[in-house]
Amino acid sequence: MPVATPTKPAARKSPRGARAAAPASPAPATVTKSRPAPRATARPAASLTLSSKNYSSWSLRGWLLTRFAALPFEEVMLPTDDESARKELLLLAPSILVPCLRHEGVTVWNTLAIAEYLAETFPKAGLWPADRVARAHARAICGEMNSGFANLRASLPMNLKAHFPRHKIWAGAKPDIERIVEIWSECLARYGGPFLFGKKRCAADAMFAPVVTRFLTYDVPVNPACLAYCDTIMAMPELQEWIAAARLEPDEIEQLDMDF
Repeated sequence: MPVATPTKPAARKSPRGARAAAPASPAPATVTKSRPAPRATARPAASLTLSSKNYSSWSLRGWLLTRFAALPFEEVMLPTDDESARKELLLLAPSILVPCLRHEGVTVWNTLAIAEYLAETFPKAGLWPADRVARAHARAICGEMNSGFANLRASLPMNLKAHFPRHKIWAGAKPDIERIVEIWSECLARYGGPFLFGKKRCAADAMFAPVVTRFLTYDVPVNPACLAYCDTIMAMPELQEWIAAARLEPDEIEQLDMDF
């Protein structure tokens, strides 16, 4: 049986003269103010390889020098079970390769070399005294610190977590201590303090900062002027930051935590 197909109703004609209905206005669009995309944090232009913050005096020197130069850097920490790092901390390595600064294609180790590189790259940082004579003096005592005082290093290893009151100083370390006190006393008297070369800290203060911590760890007696210098160095915000991080290190090196 055929199925009838329904027909569409005829469209109504608008009366003559009547206006055609205006199309409906679209709903106003909702304007959403998008927040600017957060800027990607640029990675520091430099990296500084370090070993233990509790035990490594060389790492502290390089870190302070780089902070004094105001160069942003990324810390690359070697694990304490790293063989090369452990040899350096125990004074068994033939040379000190940590800290190591990498910056714009340059790789430089040895803290004195790092100081010279940073001073050359960032002259306004004032890592060396402005006066020629004082600058030569600062370089001389930094070189002495960089290559000498072996007995002090061996008998009074840096250990920021420890304190050994009334520690008996090994006779071999006494000449080193006397020479350091002589250096400090001369600089403080000549340049007026509170830092070694006057009112502004410089590379020399970074080089001797670990010695300050050693003197406090082992209760090394010094004269009032040198004691005031120790207080000045310990009060530096950078050193306080380093010490706080050192106290959080979970690992210990038994050979450097021996009971004296």
